[in-house]
Amino acid sequence: MAAATSPAAILKDAGLFALVALGLCIPIVSHRTDLGSDGLALTPRWGLVAGLCAAVFCVRLVQRLLLERRAARALVTPSPHQATEPVGAEPNAGQRLPRLGLPLFVGFALFLPLIAALASGGLSPARYWIDLGILILTYVMLGWGLNIVVGLAGLLDLGYVAFYAVGAYSYALLSTVFGLSFWVCLPLAGLFAGLWGVMLGFPVLRLRGDYLAIVTLAFGEIIRLVLINWSDVTGGSAGISSIPRATFFGVPFKAGPDGFSTLFGLPFDPMHRIVFLYYLILALALVTSLVTLRLRRLPIGRAWEALREDEIACRSLGIDTTKTKLTAFALGAMFGGFAGSFFAVRQGFVSPESFNFLESAIILAIVVLGGMGSQLGVAVAAVAMVGGPELLRNLGFLKGVFGEGFDPNEFRLLLFGLAMVAMMIWRPRGLISDRMPTVALGQRKAIGKDLVREGHG
Repeated sequence: MAAATSPAAILKDAGLFALVALGLCIPIVSHRTDLGSDGLALTPRWGLVAGLCAAVFCVRLVQRLLLERRAARALVTPSPHQATEPVGAEPNAGQRLPRLGLPLFVGFALFLPLIAALASGGLSPARYWIDLGILILTYVMLGWGLNIVVGLAGLLDLGYVAFYAVGAYSYALLSTVFGLSFWVCLPLAGLFAGLWGVMLGFPVLRLRGDYLAIVTLAFGEIIRLVLINWSDVTGGSAGISSIPRATFFGVPFKAGPDGFSTLFGLPFDPMHRIVFLYYLILALALVTSLVTLRLRRLPIGRAWEALREDEIACRSLGIDTTKTKLTAFALGAMFGGFAGSFFAVRQGFVSPESFNFLESAIILAIVVLGGMGSQLGVAVAAVAMVGGPELLRNLGFLKGVFGEGFDPNEFRLLLFGLAMVAMMIWRPRGLISDRMPTVALGQRKAIGKDLVREGHG
């Protein structure tokens, strides 16, 4: 039986963590550069450094105490996996949560504009929250698209933003040069992004792990550099502006006899277009989720999961790994192209600066933190990582603690890193790691002793 760790050792370990945090904070956080009358001036922030070190010390101390308590409990209570008697096969709370959580998430998303309008006193005051909902749903859709490649097929993709860029520029060029409408460009943008996914899939068929990550990262950077240097087509660093807006199936959102408000007998309000964009991205995200859940139950989805678990065993079963990988890349890229097309029509302007590696890292972090293969986990992680800094911005007491110039967005990457470290320690498989199996045998049935003797039990 292992001896319990002494309190002095736990305090020493927490102090060591705080010391490491101090060493990291001195060159990064301890001073801030401000523009003064004599040029740049350094403003000391030792109070912030002390607060961060104290927070690290407390968090590490709580973690060690929880681990010690868990270890002590494990010595007394046997694990259910080691039980000699039959244990219950009923799904636990973690397995029942995805069944209830996803419908609740969708229900809240459907009524978010109404809730925001009632809470703010109208659609115009609620624009901030509706725009935030559009941004979150865009990342939810991107996370669900990447979840096909990373979560189901187990292929590490660090260049997913390339397909996002292909979809955005496809719509921008088709609409501005050829005058095509959004509803025509949307499937074309997904098709072009899917073709690029296949083009990426062919060279990396024999690569796995780190080598696959390096190639996909290079692919994303190649696409960005092409967009910057092919200025005759893409506009270079200046991007493409004056992109036509989306219409309600041909009815524009403008004042006049042929506008949306006149058609439905409503007073003209520019917020009608924003609400329409919100429900448009919600519909695209739901289509992505429904297609993914449906494909997961089909043979191709089971082949993806088999490929993720063991590629050699997958080949020995006769599964064509080439087609399996290509379909994963193509479908994931197609949904990324759809999201890129929506991004272009919402912004009205696209440039290569919007499709850098940081976007790929954020999308991948959403999938990893939420739980690879979990639809609800990806949605929860997108809300936390995209909406979290915006919510922190509105918490007034933070400025009283850290100063008037405190902006959580400046520490967004730091928060992402802390979230990743915390998840690797406490929940390495993500927020929601339990997923219901695609194939279930149903209720356990009793078998005869002859079958047991033959090895069937």
